[in-house]
Amino acid sequence: MSLPTRQAAWDLMCQWVESDSLRKHMLAVEAAMRAYARKYDEDEDLWGITGLVHDMDFERFPDMDDPVNGHPRTELRLFRELGYPDALIHAVEGHAPYLGIERSGPMDSALVAVDELTGLIMAVGYVRPSKDLCDVTVKSVRKKWKDKSFAAAINRHEIEEYAAELGEDLGDHIALVLAAMQDSATALGLDGSLAKTSG
Repeated sequence: MSLPTRQAAWDLMCQWVESDSLRKHMLAVEAAMRAYARKYDEDEDLWGITGLVHDMDFERFPDMDDPVNGHPRTELRLFRELGYPDALIHAVEGHAPYLGIERSGPMDSALVAVDELTGLIMAVGYVRPSKDLCDVTVKSVRKKWKDKSFAAAINRHEIEEYAAELGEDLGDHIALVLAAMQDSATALGLDGSLAKTSG
């Protein structure tokens, strides 16, 4: 079982994912996972690449009720065929609770804890006039958190549960993920350039 290079993982993901928004979601999760790996003194490449590929088959196989090919079943088969590390495969399994795979260890918990939160932070960034994540604060995320009509599909309660599972205070969790995404703002298209081109 060997970890692919980051470039190989990116190339594979791009073969599977055409949606710009889904690619950016996976880049955001990668950034957050790398930040947690650094915090916990874990393997940054393993954690980051796990985040980068965790939703790779969602565009092609979004029906999670499909017991054969539904997300993430297709990508899990592919990861096994490619000889990806067991830890990566287990974390991707664990981020889909309907598979009934028990999460074990901090990488598994980190993946579910950052997954939906990155989406909420991206949404907060998009509604800022500057379209710049550097203008987003923990306070502004918390304000939108309380507005249940904002990014309504994102389950705040689950994020709270997963942060607790990871052993992190919610405020600290938001701060770490936000900082990681701010460091990747250009790749995420939220560095202010969007406001300049649309203005």
